[in-house]
Amino acid sequence: METALNNVYDSVIVRFSGELWLKKVWTRKYYEKRLARNLKQTLKHHQIPYSELVRRHGRFYLKTSSAVDAAQILARVFGISSVSPAMETSSKLEEVIDKGIFLAGIMLKEGDRFAVKCKRVGKQGYSSADVRKLLGQRVLDEFGEKLGLSVDLGNPDVVLGVEVRDDQAFVYSQVIECVGGMPLGTQPKLVGLFSGGIDSAVGLWLVMKRGSPVVLVYFDNGPFTDEATTERAYRVAEVLFSWAVGFPRKVYVVQHGENLKQIMQTNRKYSCLLCKRMMYRVAERLAEQLRAEGIVTGEAIGEQASQTLTNLRVLNAAVKEYPVHRPLLGFDKEETEAIARKIGTYRFSSKKAGACTAVPYSPSTKAKLEDVIKAEEKLDIEAMIERSLDSIKIVEL
Repeated sequence: METALNNVYDSVIVRFSGELWLKKVWTRKYYEKRLARNLKQTLKHHQIPYSELVRRHGRFYLKTSSAVDAAQILARVFGISSVSPAMETSSKLEEVIDKGIFLAGIMLKEGDRFAVKCKRVGKQGYSSADVRKLLGQRVLDEFGEKLGLSVDLGNPDVVLGVEVRDDQAFVYSQVIECVGGMPLGTQPKLVGLFSGGIDSAVGLWLVMKRGSPVVLVYFDNGPFTDEATTERAYRVAEVLFSWAVGFPRKVYVVQHGENLKQIMQTNRKYSCLLCKRMMYRVAERLAEQLRAEGIVTGEAIGEQASQTLTNLRVLNAAVKEYPVHRPLLGFDKEETEAIARKIGTYRFSSKKAGACTAVPYSPSTKAKLEDVIKAEEKLDIEAMIERSLDSIKIVEL
Protein backbone atom coordinates (compact mmCIF):
# COMPACT_ATOMS: atom_id res chain seq x y z
CA MET A 1 0.00 0.00 0.00
CA GLU A 2 2.75 2.46 0.96
CA THR A 3 4.66 1.79 -2.25
CA ALA A 4 1.49 2.36 -4.27
CA LEU A 5 0.82 5.62 -2.44
CA ASN A 6 4.27 6.87 -3.43
CA ASN A 7 2.83 6.93 -6.96
CA VAL A 8 -0.23 8.88 -5.77
CA TYR A 9 1.33 11.56 -3.61
CA ASP A 10 3.70 14.18 -5.00
CA SER A 11 4.33 16.33 -1.92
CA VAL A 12 4.97 16.28 1.81
CA ILE A 13 3.51 18.85 4.18
CA VAL A 14 6.08 19.55 6.92
CA ARG A 15 4.57 21.36 9.90
CA PHE A 16 6.87 23.32 12.19
CA SER A 17 7.05 22.60 15.88
CA GLY A 18 4.72 25.03 17.66
CA GLU A 19 7.54 26.24 19.88
CA LEU A 20 9.24 27.90 16.92
CA TRP A 21 6.44 30.47 16.88
CA LEU A 22 7.35 31.66 20.36
CA LYS A 23 10.61 33.08 19.00
CA LYS A 24 11.12 36.60 17.72
CA VAL A 25 11.21 37.13 13.97
CA TRP A 26 14.98 37.02 13.42
CA THR A 27 15.45 34.08 15.75
CA ARG A 28 12.63 32.23 14.02
CA LYS A 29 14.19 32.85 10.62
CA TYR A 30 17.47 31.40 11.86
CA TYR A 31 15.67 28.34 13.24
CA GLU A 32 13.79 27.83 9.98
CA LYS A 33 17.01 28.10 7.99
CA ARG A 34 18.66 25.48 10.20
CA LEU A 35 15.59 23.24 9.93
CA ALA A 36 15.69 23.48 6.13
CA ARG A 37 19.36 22.49 6.21
CA ASN A 38 18.60 19.50 8.43
CA LEU A 39 15.73 18.38 6.20
CA LYS A 40 17.91 18.54 3.09
CA GLN A 41 20.76 16.67 4.79
CA THR A 42 18.36 13.93 5.88
CA LEU A 43 16.87 13.54 2.41
CA LYS A 44 20.34 13.41 0.86
CA HIS A 45 21.57 10.83 3.38
CA HIS A 46 18.62 8.54 2.65
CA GLN A 47 18.81 9.17 -1.11
CA ILE A 48 15.28 10.53 -1.33
CA PRO A 49 14.84 12.50 -4.59
CA TYR A 50 13.07 15.87 -4.47
CA SER A 51 12.73 18.85 -6.76
CA GLU A 52 12.14 21.65 -4.27
CA LEU A 53 11.60 22.52 -0.63
CA VAL A 54 9.42 25.59 -0.27
CA ARG A 55 8.99 27.53 2.97
CA ARG A 56 5.64 29.11 3.66
CA HIS A 57 4.17 30.46 6.88
CA GLY A 58 4.51 27.63 9.43
CA ARG A 59 5.25 25.01 6.80
CA PHE A 60 7.70 23.49 4.41
CA TYR A 61 6.28 21.90 1.28
CA LEU A 62 8.46 19.21 -0.23
CA LYS A 63 8.01 18.19 -3.87
CA THR A 64 9.05 14.55 -4.28
CA SER A 65 8.17 11.37 -6.13
CA SER A 66 8.77 9.39 -2.92
CA ALA A 67 6.42 11.26 -0.61
CA VAL A 68 5.51 8.36 1.69
CA ASP A 69 9.13 7.34 2.21
CA ALA A 70 10.18 10.97 2.67
CA ALA A 71 7.48 11.60 5.28
CA GLN A 72 8.53 8.61 7.37
CA ILE A 73 12.19 9.65 7.26
CA LEU A 74 11.56 13.33 8.01
CA ALA A 75 9.51 12.32 11.06
CA ARG A 76 12.88 11.82 12.82
CA VAL A 77 14.01 15.42 12.31
CA PHE A 78 13.82 17.63 15.40
CA GLY A 79 11.76 20.81 15.07
CA ILE A 80 8.79 19.25 13.26
CA SER A 81 5.39 18.61 14.85
CA SER A 82 3.94 16.42 12.07
CA VAL A 83 4.23 15.51 8.40
CA SER A 84 1.71 14.37 5.78
CA PRO A 85 2.29 12.87 2.34
CA ALA A 86 -0.08 14.79 0.07
CA MET A 87 -1.31 15.52 -3.44
CA GLU A 88 -0.89 19.07 -4.69
CA THR A 89 -3.53 20.83 -6.76
CA SER A 90 -4.71 24.37 -7.40
CA SER A 91 -6.95 26.16 -4.93
CA LYS A 92 -9.91 26.07 -7.36
CA LEU A 93 -12.74 24.46 -5.41
CA GLU A 94 -13.70 21.97 -8.12
CA GLU A 95 -10.09 20.74 -8.43
CA VAL A 96 -9.75 20.38 -4.66
CA ILE A 97 -12.94 18.31 -4.55
CA ASP A 98 -11.81 16.15 -7.48
CA LYS A 99 -8.52 15.35 -5.74
CA GLY A 100 -10.38 14.61 -2.52
CA ILE A 101 -12.69 12.17 -4.29
CA PHE A 102 -9.72 10.49 -5.97
CA LEU A 103 -7.97 10.01 -2.63
CA ALA A 104 -11.18 8.81 -0.98
CA GLY A 105 -11.49 6.12 -3.63
CA ILE A 106 -8.07 4.81 -2.65
CA MET A 107 -8.28 5.12 1.13
CA LEU A 108 -11.87 4.19 2.01
CA LYS A 109 -12.98 0.61 2.43
CA GLU A 110 -16.25 -1.07 3.27
CA GLY A 111 -17.88 0.06 6.52
CA ASP A 112 -15.47 2.93 7.17
CA ARG A 113 -16.38 6.01 9.16
CA PHE A 114 -14.83 9.14 7.73
CA ALA A 115 -14.43 12.85 8.33
CA VAL A 116 -13.25 15.81 6.27
CA LYS A 117 -11.00 18.49 7.73
CA CYS A 118 -9.87 21.70 6.06
CA LYS A 119 -7.32 24.39 6.92
CA ARG A 120 -7.26 27.46 4.71
CA VAL A 121 -4.98 30.50 4.39
CA GLY A 122 -5.63 33.37 1.96
CA LYS A 123 -8.65 34.44 -0.07
CA GLN A 124 -10.27 31.82 -2.27
CA GLY A 125 -13.92 32.81 -2.48
CA TYR A 126 -15.06 29.89 -0.34
CA SER A 127 -14.76 28.88 3.31
CA SER A 128 -13.29 25.86 5.06
CA ALA A 129 -16.85 24.84 5.94
CA ASP A 130 -17.72 24.88 2.23
CA VAL A 131 -14.89 22.43 1.52
CA ARG A 132 -15.89 20.12 4.35
CA LYS A 133 -19.54 20.09 3.39
CA LEU A 134 -19.07 19.70 -0.36
CA LEU A 135 -16.32 17.05 -0.20
CA GLY A 136 -18.16 15.08 2.48
CA GLN A 137 -21.35 15.04 0.43
CA ARG A 138 -19.54 14.06 -2.75
CA VAL A 139 -17.84 11.16 -0.95
CA LEU A 140 -21.21 9.91 0.26
CA ASP A 141 -22.69 10.29 -3.21
CA GLU A 142 -19.83 8.42 -4.86
CA PHE A 143 -19.08 5.69 -2.32
CA GLY A 144 -21.54 5.90 0.55
CA GLU A 145 -24.09 3.31 -0.53
CA LYS A 146 -21.57 1.06 -2.28
CA LEU A 147 -19.24 0.83 0.74
CA GLY A 148 -21.69 1.46 3.56
CA LEU A 149 -19.83 4.59 4.70
CA SER A 150 -20.83 6.90 7.54
CA VAL A 151 -19.64 10.26 8.78
CA ASP A 152 -17.97 10.28 12.20
CA LEU A 153 -16.32 13.53 13.24
CA GLY A 154 -15.25 12.23 16.64
CA ASN A 155 -13.59 8.89 15.87
CA PRO A 156 -13.23 8.39 12.12
CA ASP A 157 -11.39 5.50 10.49
CA VAL A 158 -10.22 7.80 7.69
CA VAL A 159 -9.70 11.55 7.70
CA LEU A 160 -9.59 13.35 4.39
CA GLY A 161 -7.52 16.45 5.01
CA VAL A 162 -7.39 19.54 2.84
CA GLU A 163 -4.90 22.38 3.27
CA VAL A 164 -5.47 25.42 1.07
CA ARG A 165 -2.79 28.10 0.92
CA ASP A 166 -3.35 31.03 -1.45
CA ASP A 167 -3.44 29.55 -4.97
CA GLN A 168 -2.30 26.06 -3.95
CA ALA A 169 -4.03 23.20 -2.16
CA PHE A 170 -2.90 19.89 -0.73
CA VAL A 171 -5.05 16.83 -0.07
CA TYR A 172 -3.91 14.12 2.34
CA SER A 173 -5.20 11.34 4.57
CA GLN A 174 -2.38 10.69 7.02
CA VAL A 175 -0.79 12.81 9.74
CA ILE A 176 2.44 11.35 11.11
CA GLU A 177 3.17 12.80 14.54
CA CYS A 178 6.79 13.83 15.04
CA VAL A 179 8.87 14.55 18.15
CA GLY A 180 8.82 18.36 17.95
CA GLY A 181 11.56 20.18 19.84
CA MET A 182 14.11 22.54 18.33
CA PRO A 183 16.05 22.09 15.08
CA LEU A 184 19.32 20.37 15.91
CA GLY A 185 22.17 22.86 15.78
CA THR A 186 20.22 25.87 17.01
CA GLN A 187 21.83 25.46 20.44
CA PRO A 188 25.54 24.96 21.29
CA LYS A 189 26.99 21.47 21.46
CA LEU A 190 27.43 19.53 24.68
CA VAL A 191 29.79 16.76 25.78
CA GLY A 192 27.85 13.67 26.82
CA LEU A 193 29.02 10.94 29.21
CA PHE A 194 27.85 7.94 27.22
CA SER A 195 27.83 4.36 28.50
CA GLY A 196 25.53 2.76 25.93
CA GLY A 197 23.03 2.01 28.68
CA ILE A 198 19.39 3.03 28.72
CA ASP A 199 19.75 6.20 30.78
CA SER A 200 22.69 7.91 29.09
CA ALA A 201 21.22 7.40 25.62
CA VAL A 202 17.87 8.91 26.60
CA GLY A 203 19.51 11.82 28.41
CA LEU A 204 21.57 12.67 25.32
CA TRP A 205 18.56 12.34 23.03
CA LEU A 206 16.59 14.78 25.18
CA VAL A 207 19.18 17.54 24.85
CA MET A 208 19.40 16.82 21.11
CA LYS A 209 15.66 17.37 20.98
CA ARG A 210 16.25 20.83 22.47
CA GLY A 211 18.64 21.67 19.62
CA SER A 212 22.06 20.78 21.08
CA PRO A 213 24.37 18.45 19.12
CA VAL A 214 26.22 16.05 21.44
CA VAL A 215 29.79 14.77 21.52
CA LEU A 216 29.64 11.16 22.74
CA VAL A 217 32.40 10.27 25.22
CA TYR A 218 32.65 6.58 26.09
CA PHE A 219 34.94 5.38 28.88
CA ASP A 220 36.31 1.92 28.16
CA ASN A 221 36.71 0.33 31.58
CA GLY A 222 38.48 -2.80 30.36
CA PRO A 223 39.60 -5.11 31.88
CA PHE A 224 36.80 -4.42 34.37
CA THR A 225 34.20 -4.68 31.58
CA ASP A 226 34.09 -6.87 28.48
CA GLU A 227 34.06 -6.20 24.74
CA ALA A 228 30.29 -6.74 24.61
CA THR A 229 29.85 -3.55 26.64
CA THR A 230 31.80 -1.53 24.07
CA GLU A 231 30.03 -3.15 21.13
CA ARG A 232 26.66 -2.35 22.74
CA ALA A 233 27.70 1.28 23.10
CA TYR A 234 28.55 1.53 19.39
CA ARG A 235 25.17 0.11 18.38
CA VAL A 236 23.34 2.57 20.63
CA ALA A 237 25.47 5.41 19.27
CA GLU A 238 24.43 4.50 15.72
CA VAL A 239 20.78 4.88 16.71
CA LEU A 240 21.43 8.27 18.27
CA PHE A 241 23.29 9.38 15.15
CA SER A 242 20.25 8.43 13.05
CA TRP A 243 18.48 11.32 14.81
CA ALA A 244 21.32 13.69 13.88
CA VAL A 245 21.88 13.26 10.15
CA GLY A 246 24.39 15.79 8.85
CA PHE A 247 26.24 16.05 12.16
CA PRO A 248 29.47 14.21 13.11
CA ARG A 249 29.12 10.49 13.82
CA LYS A 250 32.07 10.27 16.21
CA VAL A 251 32.50 8.50 19.54
CA TYR A 252 35.42 9.64 21.69
CA VAL A 253 36.67 6.47 23.38
CA VAL A 254 38.72 7.03 26.55
CA GLN A 255 40.84 4.19 27.94
CA HIS A 256 39.85 4.28 31.60
CA GLY A 257 40.99 0.89 32.92
CA GLU A 258 44.37 2.05 34.21
CA ASN A 259 42.70 4.88 36.12
CA LEU A 260 40.31 2.38 37.68
CA LYS A 261 43.19 0.17 38.80
CA GLN A 262 44.68 3.07 40.71
CA ILE A 263 41.33 4.18 42.09
CA MET A 264 40.66 0.71 43.51
CA GLN A 265 43.84 0.99 45.59
CA THR A 266 42.35 3.93 47.52
CA ASN A 267 39.23 3.86 49.71
CA ARG A 268 37.22 1.03 48.09
CA LYS A 269 33.76 2.23 49.10
CA TYR A 270 34.35 5.48 47.19
CA SER A 271 35.58 3.82 43.99
CA CYS A 272 32.43 4.63 41.95
CA LEU A 273 32.51 8.27 43.04
CA LEU A 274 36.23 8.57 42.34
CA CYS A 275 35.72 6.94 38.96
CA LYS A 276 32.91 9.29 37.98
CA ARG A 277 34.71 12.36 39.25
CA MET A 278 37.60 11.42 36.97
CA MET A 279 35.16 11.04 34.06
CA TYR A 280 33.74 14.49 34.81
CA ARG A 281 37.22 16.03 34.78
CA VAL A 282 38.11 14.45 31.43
CA ALA A 283 34.76 15.54 30.00
CA GLU A 284 35.40 19.08 31.19
CA ARG A 285 38.75 19.18 29.43
CA LEU A 286 37.12 17.90 26.25
CA ALA A 287 34.36 20.49 26.54
CA GLU A 288 37.05 23.17 26.66
CA GLN A 289 38.93 21.72 23.69
CA LEU A 290 35.82 21.24 21.56
CA ARG A 291 34.21 24.54 22.56
CA ALA A 292 31.16 22.87 24.04
CA GLU A 293 28.93 24.56 26.60
CA GLY A 294 28.56 21.85 29.21
CA ILE A 295 28.41 18.19 30.16
CA VAL A 296 25.38 15.89 29.92
CA THR A 297 24.79 12.72 31.92
CA GLY A 298 21.95 10.22 32.24
CA GLU A 299 21.86 10.39 36.02
CA ALA A 300 18.55 10.40 37.93
CA ILE A 301 17.97 10.93 41.62
CA GLY A 302 18.53 7.65 43.48
CA GLU A 303 18.95 5.52 40.36
CA GLN A 304 22.25 4.15 41.66
CA ALA A 305 24.30 4.52 44.83
CA SER A 306 26.40 7.23 43.19
CA GLN A 307 23.27 9.15 42.23
CA THR A 308 21.84 10.07 45.60
CA LEU A 309 21.50 13.82 45.98
CA THR A 310 24.38 13.81 48.46
CA ASN A 311 26.66 11.98 46.05
CA LEU A 312 25.60 14.07 43.06
CA ARG A 313 26.85 17.12 44.95
CA VAL A 314 30.17 15.33 45.47
CA LEU A 315 30.34 14.60 41.74
CA ASN A 316 29.52 18.19 40.80
CA ALA A 317 32.45 19.44 42.87
CA ALA A 318 34.88 17.71 40.48
CA VAL A 319 34.19 20.21 37.68
CA LYS A 320 35.07 23.88 37.96
CA GLU A 321 34.19 25.70 34.74
CA TYR A 322 31.33 23.83 33.04
CA PRO A 323 27.79 22.97 34.16
CA VAL A 324 26.61 19.37 34.41
CA HIS A 325 23.17 18.88 32.85
CA ARG A 326 20.97 15.96 33.93
CA PRO A 327 17.82 15.79 31.75
CA LEU A 328 16.61 12.63 33.57
CA LEU A 329 17.03 13.97 37.10
CA GLY A 330 13.35 13.56 38.04
CA PHE A 331 12.48 10.59 35.78
CA ASP A 332 11.66 7.15 37.07
CA LYS A 333 12.94 4.07 35.24
CA GLU A 334 9.65 3.31 33.49
CA GLU A 335 9.50 6.80 32.00
CA THR A 336 13.07 6.55 30.75
CA GLU A 337 12.50 3.11 29.23
CA ALA A 338 9.37 4.34 27.45
CA ILE A 339 11.41 7.04 25.70
CA ALA A 340 14.19 4.55 24.93
CA ARG A 341 11.67 2.31 23.18
CA LYS A 342 10.21 5.23 21.23
CA ILE A 343 13.56 6.46 19.94
CA GLY A 344 14.94 3.00 19.14
CA THR A 345 17.83 2.73 21.60
CA TYR A 346 16.16 0.27 24.00
CA ARG A 347 16.67 -2.84 21.85
CA PHE A 348 20.43 -2.36 22.09
CA SER A 349 20.75 -0.66 25.48
CA SER A 350 18.78 -3.45 27.16
CA LYS A 351 21.08 -6.20 25.90
CA LYS A 352 23.13 -7.87 28.57
CA ALA A 353 26.74 -6.84 28.84
CA GLY A 354 29.37 -7.53 31.45
CA ALA A 355 28.85 -5.48 34.60
CA CYS A 356 31.78 -3.41 35.82
CA THR A 357 33.71 -5.59 38.27
CA ALA A 358 35.23 -2.53 39.96
CA VAL A 359 31.93 -1.67 41.66
CA PRO A 360 32.33 -2.03 45.45
CA TYR A 361 30.22 -4.53 47.38
CA SER A 362 28.98 -1.79 49.71
CA PRO A 363 29.28 1.63 48.01
CA SER A 364 28.82 4.84 49.94
CA THR A 365 25.44 6.53 49.41
CA LYS A 366 26.14 9.58 51.60
CA ALA A 367 29.75 10.41 50.99
CA LYS A 368 31.27 13.52 52.50
CA LEU A 369 33.12 15.70 50.04
CA GLU A 370 36.07 16.16 52.37
CA ASP A 371 36.47 12.38 52.72
CA VAL A 372 36.40 11.89 48.95
CA ILE A 373 38.95 14.65 48.45
CA LYS A 374 41.16 13.02 51.08
CA ALA A 375 40.94 9.70 49.24
CA GLU A 376 41.96 11.48 46.02
CA GLU A 377 45.12 12.77 47.67
CA LYS A 378 46.57 9.30 47.06
CA LEU A 379 46.09 9.78 43.31
CA ASP A 380 47.96 11.92 40.79
CA ILE A 381 44.80 13.44 39.39
CA GLU A 382 46.45 15.62 36.76
CA ALA A 383 48.54 12.73 35.42
CA MET A 384 45.45 10.54 35.21
CA ILE A 385 43.56 13.22 33.28
CA GLU A 386 46.44 13.68 30.83
CA ARG A 387 46.75 9.93 30.35
CA SER A 388 43.04 9.74 29.61
CA LEU A 389 43.18 12.57 27.08
CA ASP A 390 46.21 11.05 25.38
CA SER A 391 44.45 7.67 25.15
CA ILE A 392 41.41 8.98 23.29
CA LYS A 393 40.55 7.14 20.10
CA ILE A 394 37.91 8.69 17.84
CA VAL A 395 35.64 6.05 16.32
CA GLU A 396 33.55 7.11 13.34
CA LEU A 397 30.36 5.11 12.81
